[in-house]
Amino acid sequence: MKKKSWNWNLRKANKAKNDEFYTQLSDIEKELGHYKQHFKWKTIFCNCDDPEESNFWKYFELNFEYLWIKKLVSTHFEDEKPSYKLEIIWDRNHDWKINKLDIIKTPLKQNWDFRSPECIEILKESDIIITNPPFSLFREYVAQLMEYNKTFLIIWNQNALTYKEIFKLIKDDKIWLWYTFPKEFRESNWNMKKFWNIAWYTNLEIQKRYEDLILYKIYNENNYMKYYNFDAINIDKVKEIPLDYSWFMWVPITFLNNYNPKQFEIIWLWISNSWLDIWVKPYSFEHKIYRKEIQKRAAVDWDLYMFINWVVEVPYARVIIKNKKL
Repeated sequence: MKKKSWNWNLRKANKAKNDEFYTQLSDIEKELGHYKQHFKWKTIFCNCDDPEESNFWKYFELNFEYLWIKKLVSTHFEDEKPSYKLEIIWDRNHDWKINKLDIIKTPLKQNWDFRSPECIEILKESDIIITNPPFSLFREYVAQLMEYNKTFLIIWNQNALTYKEIFKLIKDDKIWLWYTFPKEFRESNWNMKKFWNIAWYTNLEIQKRYEDLILYKIYNENNYMKYYNFDAINIDKVKEIPLDYSWFMWVPITFLNNYNPKQFEIIWLWISNSWLDIWVKPYSFEHKIYRKEIQKRAAVDWDLYMFINWVVEVPYARVIIKNKKL
């Protein structure tokens, strides 16, 4: 049986506009444990959660006192009726602990799409936004967070790194991703779906992103292929980045899982069969005679390519980087 591509479930979800995927509590605990220092005396807003189902709400409700949270708010979208919000602000019943008796449920006038005016008003008053946003609206969701200058921790697939809008934010050091990589989510019907290359996106400062990627390979021109139409070496695996190469390197997008802005400079992103962002030379004269073979693998004349044993090799996506320390 043919193996399905890594993001088959995600593409299927996008096509069906099925955004009801719930993050497991164990995955939330693994990631959020690294950010404890950020939550003290802060208002946390989960603006894309069903709070009566959401494990994000459950995590913060259970840890409200431990994390010294100032206020917890959660809302969710209703398709054809007004929604509601849940809040925890204080020990309402004065039993010296935060529990379900302290939850305030308030009916709302609108359906509480994250773009609704009511939802935006709470967004403005909140300190940190933490949620699993709609898979089909990720670009728009992140644009809103940027517009209102919010700190956040959200979950989505790593394919978003190739979106021009998202990649520019990473290049400009406005978003980064760490620590863990969840692989399984629950649907609203309680079925479990597996995904690959899911990541946490955040702009909360974390020490790990300033740890150097350990390099151990020595550059040797015989071991690294060069592109014919761009002055750079190709690197297929992050672990193969040489420690002593000072010029352009084209690395897979998974490099961004280990990206330290003090160690490397991101130049830009290149994607096959796109108009994205960087100019490469047309096919060289000596390869014109192999044009039919080239066109089998390269979609357009300006695709980045290597020529290996009379076969054209065109990578799908690459990040251009330089080592800042050389």
